[in-house]
Amino acid sequence: MRKLFTILVATTIFLSCKSEAKKDDDKSKEEVKKSTAAFSVANAKNDINFTAYKTTEKVAVGGEFTEINITSGGEGNTIKEAMNGAVFSIPINSLATKDTSRDYKIQKFFFGVMTNTKTLTGYLTIKDDTNGVAKLTMNNETKDVPFTYTIKGNTFNMQATIDINTWNAGAALASLNKICEVLHAGADGVSKTWSDVALNITSTF
Repeated sequence: MRKLFTILVATTIFLSCKSEAKKDDDKSKEEVKKSTAAFSVANAKNDINFTAYKTTEKVAVGGEFTEINITSGGEGNTIKEAMNGAVFSIPINSLATKDTSRDYKIQKFFFGVMTNTKTLTGYLTIKDDTNGVAKLTMNNETKDVPFTYTIKGNTFNMQATIDINTWNAGAALASLNKICEVLHAGADGVSKTWSDVALNITSTF
């Protein structure tokens, strides 16, 4: 009986210690998630808008990515400091152009033709008070994207123009133009999808 009692006591102590350790671990994890930074890109309202072009008249087609994940950095005592070094990941399936059929075609016949492009990834570097560079990875290629930016109040706005061909994505562009051949034909009957895309990204803290 005494031996059984000893085993029960030891088991209770062990379980109690294990439970406390788990609580301590959970508490530690919660504390890690909390940010004491004055500005956090992950907590900001991030609007990622783009403008692509079709037909020889260069008709604008607007769209956005509704999701961005900050995987590293993105925090600081100032907005400029928070943006500098922010590492991001943008899921392709968060693309939205207010036309579900168009969204499907862009995701499948454009990004889907590229290599390893379920997400757009990269990081930001602030050069001075008005200029920066984004390292953008797409189609297994990483290229520099120079951008200009402004900070007004608690709002950071950056603008840039990219050429899809810089990422060796000509085949993806041709694929999209093929599936949208009729829709991308202008008054002259010529179907065209332009390789340049304008970016306008705003983070409101």
